[in-house]
Amino acid sequence: MPTVTKAELTNILAHDLGCTKMLAHQLVDAFFEAVQKAILRGDRIEIRDFGSWVVKTANARPQARNPRTGEVIVVPARRKVRFKPGRIVKEALGRPLEVEA
Repeated sequence: MPTVTKAELTNILAHDLGCTKMLAHQLVDAFFEAVQKAILRGDRIEIRDFGSWVVKTANARPQARNPRTGEVIVVPARRKVRFKPGRIVKEALGRPLEVEA
């Protein structure tokens, strides 16, 4: 499965909007910077029909094991981000895969 990079997103945006790659690059950077700042603040981000990002807290695990050494370690509580697809994305992902002949 191919990976779409930030540079490819920039090219797609420049083509679709008919703007320069420099402007598209600035738009992509600004968008991701705004998303990152909101997530680091702990805000929920929702883009209708696409999906939402939510910051959740993972509980501490005082009895975890290092799988390499078997040593018991303490894993502190931390924050993590969960993406939940919106209605349109969820429906598109739920369709059966087309079989290639």
